[in-house]
Amino acid sequence: MDTAEVDALVSPEWVDERLEAFGRDDPEYRLVEVDAYPETYRDAHVPGAVTLEWQEHLRDATVFDVPSESRFERLLGTRGITDETTVVFYGDTQNWFAAYAYWLLRYYGHRDVRLLDGGRDIWLASGRETTDVVPSYAERSYRIGGVEDSIRIDREGVRAAMEGDEHLVDVRAPAEFRGEILSPPGWNESVQRGGHIPGAINVPWSRVVQPTGRFKPAAEMRAVFAEAGLDTDDDIVVYCRIGERSALTWVALHELLDFDAVRHYYGSWVEWGNTVGAPVANGREAGP
Repeated sequence: MDTAEVDALVSPEWVDERLEAFGRDDPEYRLVEVDAYPETYRDAHVPGAVTLEWQEHLRDATVFDVPSESRFERLLGTRGITDETTVVFYGDTQNWFAAYAYWLLRYYGHRDVRLLDGGRDIWLASGRETTDVVPSYAERSYRIGGVEDSIRIDREGVRAAMEGDEHLVDVRAPAEFRGEILSPPGWNESVQRGGHIPGAINVPWSRVVQPTGRFKPAAEMRAVFAEAGLDTDDDIVVYCRIGERSALTWVALHELLDFDAVRHYYGSWVEWGNTVGAPVANGREAGP
């Protein structure tokens, strides 16, 4: 199936109608929950869903990078996933970490990956079925066919972008962007300096979602980015603190609104703010 033929978002109704398929030991469909904390899944989850833990599974803590291809292939295989599986992610915190997992699968070239619009919260709010039973599926063989380098940028690429025509978009909360706080309240700070990358504009991730956690209608999202001076033909780099909120904005721009040239700065502010000599701006001077 061509990626262009796949809808990036699915509704709770779409998942509910396929619960039997998601619960079968068959690699055609797999439902995956990705939360901020692992106990959330253990308490209750959608029947048939497996879990990936973002800190343990979706990054290499030793080198602070994405998991290696071989490690990622083994990981997905243990969840009964093949490169032909329809994978649907969902999670808490308005799908921050589910979007992070979504981006990672797209980076590693998976063709049919989707996001449950509204995530865990919308599923619970609708009173749909949950369970604490952890399913077990037969291990499968997963093979990465190629890496989509066009959707990722590293620190040196960001340095080059600062001097070019690319638009740097910081999706953190305004107080983080201005350097007044180092992280959202209740989260580990993990950085030494506040502020933002010079030249970046601030378009908070929260502006693309509704209070329910579902994405806003496309026209409303387009208006948000148009107000920030962004057009579908622009080269755009998105970043946040650790890459989860910017992954959500990447989904909005690249997958839902067809902005073609959107790259995700995986290292985000944790890397930039802790890098000796990396320039930092504070206050409102670089914001819209």
